[in-house]
Amino acid sequence: MSHSWHIEPHFSQRNNWLRASVLGANDGLISTASLLIGLAAARPDAGTILITGVAALVGGAVSMAAGEYVSVSSQADTEKSDLIKEARELERNPDKELAELTRIYEGRGLNPDLAHEVAVALTEHNALAAHARDEIGITDTMSANPLQAAGASALAFCSGAILPVLVAIFSPTAALMPALAASTLAGLGVLGYASAKLGGAPVKPALVRVLLWGAVALASTSLIGHFLGVQA
Repeated sequence: MSHSWHIEPHFSQRNNWLRASVLGANDGLISTASLLIGLAAARPDAGTILITGVAALVGGAVSMAAGEYVSVSSQADTEKSDLIKEARELERNPDKELAELTRIYEGRGLNPDLAHEVAVALTEHNALAAHARDEIGITDTMSANPLQAAGASALAFCSGAILPVLVAIFSPTAALMPALAASTLAGLGVLGYASAKLGGAPVKPALVRVLLWGAVALASTSLIGHFLGVQA
């Protein structure tokens, strides 16, 4: 009698990088396109629009990278501090730490004897890893990497911002606003669809969310540029 493993796909492990990638690309696309469409409503010359778009792309990417680096560095410092504290407690009070781990497993539904047996086995294997994972919530897959996060955020921002910059380069000035609006909404639709598929979530709600807020952003900046801009 043959046995085959059945392993169903799960998508929650993608949450960290998926959230960061989608957020960065959406931010790059919406912020750059909104800035350009607001500027275009004031009817500046083509050179001004192009310089503004490139500046928005570079400045936004650097800002995203810096913000993510600082944020994830703070998270990494906190994780390191917690691990040092936990290692110290394991050295000073191993019995109390074992009892604490046992209670954690009891709280997850194991009977006291089995919880103690599991706690002992995991403590003998790697006590610090067991407490880091089950007491603090730190795992190898979730541990913070500031440089990786900064690079990924900058790249994601650029991948979204490049679309409106290219539209600004190749579109006639008279057609720039509708071209920006159409390309931005199309890009947001692709991002919403891709994020839903990669995350195993329903596509329609993701599309509605991203297109609705994208349209609001574009309309808002267009109105500001129209009413406050200096007409040529």
